[in-house]
Amino acid sequence: MTVSDKAFLMRSGAGALEVSHVAGQSAVVSCSSSSPVKILAPRSRDKSVWAYLSSFGGGMVGGDHTQIDIIVNERARCFFSTQASTKIYRNTVGYPCSQTMSAQLAAQSLLVLFPDVLQPFANGSYSQKQHFHLDPGASLVLVDWFSAGRVARGERWSFRRFESRTEISFGTESVFRDSLLLDPAFAAGSPPMGRYNCVALVVMVGGLLTEIAEREAQRISTLSVEHRAQTIESASRIREGVVLRIASLTVEEVANKIQDYLKDLVPLLGDAPWKRKW
Repeated sequence: MTVSDKAFLMRSGAGALEVSHVAGQSAVVSCSSSSPVKILAPRSRDKSVWAYLSSFGGGMVGGDHTQIDIIVNERARCFFSTQASTKIYRNTVGYPCSQTMSAQLAAQSLLVLFPDVLQPFANGSYSQKQHFHLDPGASLVLVDWFSAGRVARGERWSFRRFESRTEISFGTESVFRDSLLLDPAFAAGSPPMGRYNCVALVVMVGGLLTEIAEREAQRISTLSVEHRAQTIESASRIREGVVLRIASLTVEEVANKIQDYLKDLVPLLGDAPWKRKW
């Protein structure tokens, strides 16, 4: 399968990346994008490809719709992130913006998807759909996190609507489905996430991650629950992996937790890409 499809290139707001294992290293074999998104690959050939999604203005405005397609072929490895936090800008007329992401991972491949935090502004409306299809032996790390918005400006949980749907499947079997809808209009005056200002979902699944996932699941299961804790964590086992969830008062604390979860991925990626950003 290839992502160099002419029909794809004609779509506005589309991005596609294909990574293969070539002569002992992972390499970008195809990369394309159309305005307003752009895919940058500063490390296009190494033990792992590093690629970053960028956009004009650093975020999305009402009416923006983007589609990102990623293919990681057999034995290839890819770290995929964003150039900076994604802002969902103020939208007074109620036009929604959305993103669809699809990834196909072949046997013995690895995809680490770790974007910067998503930040919805007041009156912003955003929805996303993500589907990850793994062949037997493939591995995936998915980080999906968002904040309460511009808290310092008094815009705490003041967006119009936030919707997210994620599915991970091995072959024809779905092993993980997650659906989230936040609408302050339904919250009867209470913030959708209570006192917490940042929420994250981290999924580790696949053979390369078995030991890491099990270690984090065991560690979190031993944590005590403190009254009005600044940060709370939970872990749930799924087929060949674990689902981790975090909620905290600060974005910085969630970022530190995620980086701690992923520290053992450094040998697989050749370095810690996230350490070069913050």
